[in-house]
Amino acid sequence: MRNHATATPRGWALPGIANLHSHAFQRAMAGMAERQTDPRDSFWTWRETMYAMAARFDPGLLQAVAAQLYVEMLEAGYTTVCEFHYLHHAADGTPHAQPDAMSQALLRAARETGIRITLLPVLYMTGGFDGRALSERQRRFGHRVDAYLRLHETLRANAGDTVRIGCALHSLRAVPAAAMGEVLAGLPADARIHIHVAEQTAEVDECVAVRGARPVQWLLDNAAVDARWTLVHATHLDAAEVQGIARSGATVAICTTTEANLGDGLFPLRSFLDAGGRWGIGSDSHISVSPVEELRWLEYGQRLHARRRNIASSADSPSVGAALLQGVLGSAADSSGFAADDRIVLDAQAPILAGASADDLIDRWIFSGNASLVRDVVVAGVRVVEDGRHRDREAIAARYREAMRQLLS
Repeated sequence: MRNHATATPRGWALPGIANLHSHAFQRAMAGMAERQTDPRDSFWTWRETMYAMAARFDPGLLQAVAAQLYVEMLEAGYTTVCEFHYLHHAADGTPHAQPDAMSQALLRAARETGIRITLLPVLYMTGGFDGRALSERQRRFGHRVDAYLRLHETLRANAGDTVRIGCALHSLRAVPAAAMGEVLAGLPADARIHIHVAEQTAEVDECVAVRGARPVQWLLDNAAVDARWTLVHATHLDAAEVQGIARSGATVAICTTTEANLGDGLFPLRSFLDAGGRWGIGSDSHISVSPVEELRWLEYGQRLHARRRNIASSADSPSVGAALLQGVLGSAADSSGFAADDRIVLDAQAPILAGASADDLIDRWIFSGNASLVRDVVVAGVRVVEDGRHRDREAIAARYREAMRQLLS
């Protein structure tokens, strides 16, 4: 396995990390859903808190929050973000005068911070597998197929060196089968396609009851799933689904900290690796914005479940850290659409890296503490982080503080 660590005059250089799953607006509610609302609190009760926050956003507030988030991502070592975007309309479901106003807010945030973005406008049509209408709180997410395809076509004019436009199907429960087929037929052949799938056991049970198959199996049987696809979460899989995803070439986006925060469950990492499956990481709800924490707790969750150590290692890579880094690097281009050569530089003078070598550098970065070791970040040839600080950190933070004042007032 390739050793990606290179010594440079400014420190240890590594490739930049792709964040495969982001809901930028949720950064504004991080830490605000940690009080019991029901004795059986779960994803489904958390979702009501999320809806209440989502209802407060307009394009200006979304840009301010997203820019702050993207600064945090860059300073942590993420150089690409796949933004799974469903805040399309005003809170009551009325389209904005400029139908892509919320999407453009995210693109402006990405451009001003310098992060690469794969914008994934979301198709969201129904409130469940039974086809029920969207609830009042979901109306701002909704599109008909024709309006969605028009939005997608409009946004494609924004694609460029640091911008890609892909497609997100919110989930099988939110996109009827016929609509999914119509949208897929209307997309460019190279469009990246992301979908939430099998995050919750209730979702799996409802899919079996209504469609007669588990969600991942239904998707594999009813769509041409290939390397362009990213299955977000895919937490609850049986053995046949593990093998099926691996054969398809699709990527699974594992969002370890969010899945833990919501009590979703553990992805079957070792069996997926054994099947040759491809995977990456996402920070999703952004209760943490750190590739180190996503990777560390991906491994630690598996250790707690298996009650043994070094789960992600293999004969080819006895180093757990190197195996984890190889996983996220190997899926990034297919999932995001970017074949990028961005880099991050770790501070070789950090005490925690004293005496580090290329052989142990990645393990020490991931498994030796919480202080950020990222010194520099270069995206598309531009140094956007230097000595640990984003070039526009203070101005963007000031706008974020004002946005939070408005959101919470």
